[in-house]
Amino acid sequence: MVDLETRELRYFVAVAETLHFGRAAAALGIAQPPLSRAIRRLELRLGVELLVRDRRGTRLSEAGRAFLPEARTALDAVAAAARRAQRAADPDRPIVLATKAGASHALLQRLLESCDRAAEPVPVEVLLCEVGEQAGLLRDGRADIAIMHRPVDDLAGFETRDLLTEGQVAVVPASHALAARERLSMAEVRDVPDLPMARWPRVGGGYPEGPGPEIHTQSQLAQLVALGRALLVIPASSRAWQWPEHVAVPVVDAPEITTVLAWPPAGRERTRRVVVAAGVAALDEAVLHRPR
Repeated sequence: MVDLETRELRYFVAVAETLHFGRAAAALGIAQPPLSRAIRRLELRLGVELLVRDRRGTRLSEAGRAFLPEARTALDAVAAAARRAQRAADPDRPIVLATKAGASHALLQRLLESCDRAAEPVPVEVLLCEVGEQAGLLRDGRADIAIMHRPVDDLAGFETRDLLTEGQVAVVPASHALAARERLSMAEVRDVPDLPMARWPRVGGGYPEGPGPEIHTQSQLAQLVALGRALLVIPASSRAWQWPEHVAVPVVDAPEITTVLAWPPAGRERTRRVVVAAGVAALDEAVLHRPR
């Protein structure tokens, strides 16, 4: 096995991202010669050329292109380990729970109430984020646990507990003809010429093909729907952010979405009481929405 130093990985990533030794050295706060020597030692130890240097400048080799994402992942993992160790040293610190703003609002509220009512109250700090950011917050140690959704979120490598499975609704402008419908199908919401479906980031990056706008934030999405520029399909419980200019219509054949609690395996002991509280909250939520 080749032993690598985090300093070398950081140096390589800096050069790979700028493709310029001088700019990378300035960003790192070191002189260029030691940076060049460090990269060369890394290449010698790996036995491959990571960066091609010639008259045209600096570019990544095939090996360098393969190595770059792995180097970033390794650096992220080291940073996450440091954060978790520092946070674990403080037994009184709150458990940080990440959740997409506006998603599963009622369930989140019941979870926090359940944590407060526990025999041993669990201090929870809520970290609101945008679409698809929970996995990164868990992996880099900024969050201990997260509310996420299967199958749309990236749950790879996490332990999970299912909380609630539900159908989806189409959120449309109140002024649009679809707002008067009692129910819709996926075929209908995909085929509205004057109201394209908003596109969310996919797991793994990028956006699906389509005419609708690419959505980056919840506020951007809310305003586009209110302006009559887009519609979206979301879990029924995620419409807590709905504006007066919006109407939610059930989509009868949309895939069901399961809200889950997710956490890194190493965080099991720290999150155990929150997981128990979440089970109570999910039961309350299910009873609340049970057909009568």
